[in-house]
Amino acid sequence: MNDMKHEPWLTILGIGDNSLKSLSNEARQHFDKAEHIIAPERVLAALLPQEVQNKKLTAWKGRFHDLIDALKQKRGEPVTILATGDPMHFGIAATLMRYFKRDDFISLPHPSGFSLAANLLGWPLQNVETISLHGRSIFTLNRFIEPGARLLALTSTGRTIHEAAAILVKRGFEHSRITVLEHIGGVKEKIKYHEALEIDETLDFADFNMLAINCIAGENPVLLPRVSGLPDAVFIHDGQLTKSAVRAVTLSALRPFSDALLWDIGAGCGSVAIEWMRAAPNARALAFEREETRLSMIEENRNALGVPNLEIIKGNAPEILQNQERPNAVFIGGGLTQDGLFEKAYESLVEGGVVVVNAVTLEGDAILIEKQKHYGGELVRLDVSTMVEVGSLHALQPRMSVLQFRCEKR
Repeated sequence: MNDMKHEPWLTILGIGDNSLKSLSNEARQHFDKAEHIIAPERVLAALLPQEVQNKKLTAWKGRFHDLIDALKQKRGEPVTILATGDPMHFGIAATLMRYFKRDDFISLPHPSGFSLAANLLGWPLQNVETISLHGRSIFTLNRFIEPGARLLALTSTGRTIHEAAAILVKRGFEHSRITVLEHIGGVKEKIKYHEALEIDETLDFADFNMLAINCIAGENPVLLPRVSGLPDAVFIHDGQLTKSAVRAVTLSALRPFSDALLWDIGAGCGSVAIEWMRAAPNARALAFEREETRLSMIEENRNALGVPNLEIIKGNAPEILQNQERPNAVFIGGGLTQDGLFEKAYESLVEGGVVVVNAVTLEGDAILIEKQKHYGGELVRLDVSTMVEVGSLHALQPRMSVLQFRCEKR
């Protein structure tokens, strides 16, 4: 039986930089009836005294968990939140969906900064990457930089512009055109144009801004295609790396999809977990690794390749796997000979999940042959040869053969 719907007690109103003048008639009616207003300090400061008479005002300083805790305590009491732009597009309403029922609140959007910026620049929004760097790692940008890409990003402060420009220059996109749209849609709106290499400490930007980037590759760009099998050279590693060709096949076998969770056990430098997260929107991964030096490698690689949210967990498997969120897929790249490791990984999978294991030793091969007999699935032999010089001539030199076991939990 479905839960009975109830009257929403929380109202979220999207608002622009022109304060209450930017509200629609419907949104203004909700505001006028509101008794308790929660909004960022910048939004509250723009309200006139006569507009907030007999209303309780609470400043929200951007810490989501504090706001969530406060709302849980007031569950059922009338509360109104003022949020910039479209609350369902990288906004507070999207976050609240994880903590409250949909019929707990109503959400009335204002045109988002993305919509306003796209119209000012003449960029068809369906052809633009829209990302948020507000309260998120600047390294997220690395995932989206490619020749000809157009990016629109929410930012945290004016400093975000300097950080983004530094990343573009480092990636060899120093001539990318950066447009900073300050106070977009408001009376203080100002648009500034620069190339990435021009942005230095002499330039200041308003904290309330939208960032637009037209990516232009220089003479030596670092290109990071989104298809699986990134060049080995883009990873910092100590030799414990699933090589490019094998990694591409491995990712195909793992079948990444949106919002899915991967366990990368014996992650090494994190290459499989990183490519999993790059392969599908909002894909998540836990990288399990026991070696201290490799933990730092994973951290550097996740930032450089645009997936700073990759979670790194130090410890020995299978013990470290206890009490972790159940995965949609598991990759075992190391530690296969540990007693109970495969069994724990398979047991933890959600129904329909897949486990993929690569082995290069005879002992590993023997284990996988036994697992296939017991669990089903398939064994695939991967042989890759690369070109080497032989005097003045060339030959193809085989790499170590890889036996891959793929098994779906049914």
